[in-house]
Amino acid sequence: MEKAPKISVIMPVYNVEEFLVACMESLVNQTFRDYEIIAVDDGSTDASAEILDSYARQYDFIRVIHKKNEGQAKARNLAIQQARGEYLSFIDSDDFVKPELLEKLYRACEETGADIAYCYYYFRGSKNGLLFKYPFRCRTGVLSTEAAMKKILRDTQLQSLPWNKLIRKRLFTDYEVEFPTMCFEDLAIMNAVFAHANRVAVINEALYFYNMRETSTLGTMDAKKISDYIRAVGITRLFLENNQLYRQYRRSFGGLVRKTCLWCWMYVAGLHWKEKNLRGLARNMRQVTHALRICDAQDFTVEDIARLYEVVEAPCRLQKNYII
Repeated sequence: MEKAPKISVIMPVYNVEEFLVACMESLVNQTFRDYEIIAVDDGSTDASAEILDSYARQYDFIRVIHKKNEGQAKARNLAIQQARGEYLSFIDSDDFVKPELLEKLYRACEETGADIAYCYYYFRGSKNGLLFKYPFRCRTGVLSTEAAMKKILRDTQLQSLPWNKLIRKRLFTDYEVEFPTMCFEDLAIMNAVFAHANRVAVINEALYFYNMRETSTLGTMDAKKISDYIRAVGITRLFLENNQLYRQYRRSFGGLVRKTCLWCWMYVAGLHWKEKNLRGLARNMRQVTHALRICDAQDFTVEDIARLYEVVEAPCRLQKNYII
């Protein structure tokens, strides 16, 4: 029987032909060699599928799965099911990484006994190539479960991003953690992954290049995505409640609520500005505030999640239905 690799690199792919070669080149040239790449073509309509198949013919450690378009979350979940590695590394197919990414993250886990290793990243302008490093960082070291949870919930020094981490696979499979089909799906589940990690190794070094694109989730924020952002916070609260962790991490969760509120206000304002329609702006702001107060209320149950759908209405709908 073929020996299982130490790391499975998981990469959903959808219509990124412009960036895919750079991403694949950065992955096939890693200094760490005991890994596989599972690329999930999520129904691409450009040349992405052909590019992936070309790399799979050249490298025997690349597997390509072709499927109909169902979104990034389902692509990741499918790859996790088929991954053979002890650790998982998530890469976005429009980004690229340094050659030593896998080696440094793997070494950090093995030398410290950590279940998760975390590095930092560069923001990169996809059109002009300008780089700047993510500013809010921790020192290199090892965090206990409690310390890591406090930071991942606040989502600043440690962020709920899957792609700058190496994560022991059992944190997903043993606890049946899956990415939900929604935007901000990583925010919704990464706290559950960290809650079961015995410790987290942090490398204060930027090893990942995040391409800032106009067509990214943050670059195309709309009413549904803002509502999903809030719902992800609600799902986080529900996990804390179900695992008797809310009291322990209440202050950190409150920090997440305040941060989310500020960002959602900004997104709502940007949405109305883009549509050149300020009618209903105050109403949407109030709806955001009310929904996040639900998330941080003293009592929270699964029924409250249902109140976090369609929190924000698109300006065009407000103009049609708004009653002065």
